[in-house]
Amino acid sequence: MEDVTDTVFREVVLSVSDPAALNVVFTEFTSTDGLCHEKGRAKVIERLLVNASELSLLKSRNTKLVAQIWGSEPEKFRQSAKLISEMQLFDGIDINMGCPVKKVVKNKSCANLINYPELAKEIIYATAESTPLPVSVKTRIGFSRITTEEWISHLLETAPKAITIHGRTRKMMSNGPALWDEIAKAVSLRNQSGSSAVMIGNGDVTSYSDALSRIQQYGVDGVMVGTGVFKNPWMFNSEPVEITFQHRIELMNRHIMLYRNTWGKHKDYNVLKRFFKIYLSGFSDAAHWRDAFMRAGNYEEALVLLGELGESQKNSAPSTFYATKNKAEAES
Repeated sequence: MEDVTDTVFREVVLSVSDPAALNVVFTEFTSTDGLCHEKGRAKVIERLLVNASELSLLKSRNTKLVAQIWGSEPEKFRQSAKLISEMQLFDGIDINMGCPVKKVVKNKSCANLINYPELAKEIIYATAESTPLPVSVKTRIGFSRITTEEWISHLLETAPKAITIHGRTRKMMSNGPALWDEIAKAVSLRNQSGSSAVMIGNGDVTSYSDALSRIQQYGVDGVMVGTGVFKNPWMFNSEPVEITFQHRIELMNRHIMLYRNTWGKHKDYNVLKRFFKIYLSGFSDAAHWRDAFMRAGNYEEALVLLGELGESQKNSAPSTFYATKNKAEAES
């Protein structure tokens, strides 16, 4: 979720979510190499920025915020965990052992740590020893092949607070359905070992009711949602929520304004464009408007377009969207 789960998007999602349905949010993954580099730290640490408005929202909802880090050297994890603890902004530290991107796995980092279980354990121990915060791990069910039992057994030895398991190998990337039966195997291993680690499933979850079904069927203690939030930022609601076209426009406006106020020209405006499809779908002429917004070159142009979009839809038939999979599910 690089360039996605920054303080802006977290606040946007939190603002339309039920506290009972969204308990924990995570930062973008942050390089331990960067955090330990004296000259490069200032840029890298921006990934751990928490706006005052987000912090206030988190506290009012009692939602936890976890800093996610990645790398390959135990000592840098030790130093990074100490730095994060001293910031006094976070409720936990998560170690990314799941990202499949080639540029990060090539140096024994992220998903490639599955191939180096002893190093992975050293990293977890080094992190936990240097912070009072709970330490968790996000991972996959294997690297080039499925090795769920062997790999998860290694992780359980380190007594992490939680393990989030994406039901695909690194080789699978994001292709094919997530293998939730393998996630269930990991839960069974936890149960047999007597570990107290919280087991969280991840992969292909697109609604709150779907999350509840996975918990019941596969025995996980909770569900993490990643790319599914792009389809529905309102999904974290325990009761069905009707979303009108106006709701979408208002949330998109809030997102643009908050992004501008947070990052201004300091961050590439074009990064914001990856979020536009969230709001610009399911209504008449949506494709035309998505194209127009993708061609907008700055915040001002986007806000002008947003005003024009609102005017264009005033006389259109009302559109209602649902924060669950579909209208039938919402009414059931």
